[in-house]
Amino acid sequence: MAADEGSISIEQHNHVLLIGFNRPQKYNGYTPKMAKELTAAFTRLDEDDELRCGVIFGHGDHFTAGLDLPKWTGRMEAGGSRDGENNAVDPIGFGRACRKPIVTACHGITYTLGIELALAGDIVIAADNCRFSQLEPKRAIHATGGATIRFVDRGGWGNAMYHLLTADEFDATEAHRIGIVQEIVPAGTQLDRAIEIAEQIAELAPLAVQETKAASRRYVVEGFDAAVAALGPTQQRLLASDDAKEGVQSFIERRSAVFKGR
Repeated sequence: MAADEGSISIEQHNHVLLIGFNRPQKYNGYTPKMAKELTAAFTRLDEDDELRCGVIFGHGDHFTAGLDLPKWTGRMEAGGSRDGENNAVDPIGFGRACRKPIVTACHGITYTLGIELALAGDIVIAADNCRFSQLEPKRAIHATGGATIRFVDRGGWGNAMYHLLTADEFDATEAHRIGIVQEIVPAGTQLDRAIEIAEQIAELAPLAVQETKAASRRYVVEGFDAAVAALGPTQQRLLASDDAKEGVQSFIERRSAVFKGR
């Protein structure tokens, strides 16, 4: 039963947390058990001060085929498919969002929830063998993990409607063209590239990185005026941190800064 339900692997590399879909025999089809474990992984990433960036990837030949639909039908009939737990972090960002940056490494089949999780993150690296599809209408349902919102936001109305309404399959080149993928790399190198980017982010001042993400999210969620109003007070808080002093000192001494996240 445990093997059939799959799991989420977790591995810490210095300040980076690797989060992997681990049900390769089923194309990493997403189960309620995996959802519960993914929620726990995101919450750990958000709350552990040693962790500065997360990387999501899939074990085996594919990222994920999306929801293992028969295992979710009951929840969907009841009005929801998300696994909310108290104040845990919501991986698709409808509830409590993760403060730390998320880099997603996609390869092979990346369907439905796979696209939605990638869009809920921050940076997407796609292998050149990616096969994307938001195919819910083929199953007489519609996307409920954010695609109808974030696909429009990232790709524009026409591009979003083209793929959401036709439920077609498209490749990494098309995903890059419409802006839902930031880089295309040879298959087999997508995880290494995602880790490289995550490590680059992790070398920066953690508080500044988190506030940068928060400022951009504030604009998307709350609008222009709220985002502008928060800029000055946020900068004041950052300037009072030990890391800000280290940033100035490293500039004076012409050396790389060593940030502590405080």
